[in-house]
Amino acid sequence: MNLSKFHTFLISLFFIFLTATVISHPQASFEASKTGLSMWWEVVFPSLLPFFILSELLIGFGIVKFVGLLLEPFMRPIFRVPGVGGFVLAMGMASGNPAGAKLTARLRQDKQISRVEAERLVSFTNSSNPLFIFAAVAVGFFHNASLGILLASAHYLGNIAVGLTMRSYGRKEEAAYTGKKTIALPSLKEAFLALHKARLSEKRPLGKILGDAVTSSVQTLLMVGGFIILFSVFSRLLSIVQVMDVLSVFTNALLSLFHLPANLDIPLISGMFEITLGSKLVSEADAALLPKAMIVSFILGFSGLSVQAQVAGILSETDIRFKPFFAARILQGIYAALFILLLWKPLYLALDEPYQSVFLPFRDQEAVSAAVSGWNTLVETGPAITLTALAVYALIYCYRLSARTKKG
Repeated sequence: MNLSKFHTFLISLFFIFLTATVISHPQASFEASKTGLSMWWEVVFPSLLPFFILSELLIGFGIVKFVGLLLEPFMRPIFRVPGVGGFVLAMGMASGNPAGAKLTARLRQDKQISRVEAERLVSFTNSSNPLFIFAAVAVGFFHNASLGILLASAHYLGNIAVGLTMRSYGRKEEAAYTGKKTIALPSLKEAFLALHKARLSEKRPLGKILGDAVTSSVQTLLMVGGFIILFSVFSRLLSIVQVMDVLSVFTNALLSLFHLPANLDIPLISGMFEITLGSKLVSEADAALLPKAMIVSFILGFSGLSVQAQVAGILSETDIRFKPFFAARILQGIYAALFILLLWKPLYLALDEPYQSVFLPFRDQEAVSAAVSGWNTLVETGPAITLTALAVYALIYCYRLSARTKKG
């Protein structure tokens, strides 16, 4: 049996096992599906939809090209990606996973970046959004607002570290079809001319642009929702059939190697599948705060196989390869955990020192309450936003379908 046939056999065996487990445990599968659907319905869809739609509009009207030319002298020498990468980095950090992949794929489809540049860019522009880190993880799970500063700092520094590491990726492949690029100082006039040219080249009317932005964003989020539900069920079933216990043998040995508490093995495995569940289990574990913070930081950096599957689905619409992204997630998990260790004393412990006035705004109870209130508002209004967006999507889809039928 050759390697290809062996892979086919393993994949078939896996899905047969998964199907049999779902059939034999219908109640657990149903509860896990509801959990995944609730997460997508209440939080993921309403929090990502505005960013996705605005990003599509900014790209369509050429504003991203304007920003890209201005950021070229910064992004090119540091990360070896075009200036538009700065826009993707900012939007990815603000909106969370998988916005960086969505925007990178969109730029690649428009041929604004090469394949190697896209693979570099997507490797360090996917991250958890600040609201999730502060409100859900730090306050919601750990009941410790100060921890949010440490986790966010380690997480985003991990992103930058991955970008610096991946800047040398694909150097030989890139050199085969590109020459040496000269980096000019930004010119507002040239940037505005590029914006104007991009706007004139866009032949779609405004209504069509808006409709395309909504439909493209909703379609991507529907796919994201499918992956969230699938991995929620998958993680739950693995726990029921005690596969988690088997996998914990390996994670237990790994944790022991780094002198971390062994009882964090199951939370770590759960987090490698889905970050929300893993972070919650870590917060509930009986261990010191420092190792728990390191494990949570690794989970947030690794992003979980659920997010990685979402990114793989988005990248499959382009020629961007998934392997560099997967390697970057392992790197970011390691970097983020190390940054927790490095920043623990100068950042987290400094929060308890009265003379560290620079941290006082983050310890203000009103700021903490605002973060929690923002998260609760999102959860409460999320279903209404999701329903409204899906209704608009259905109307646009039906209108375009009827228009095609009339033309036919």
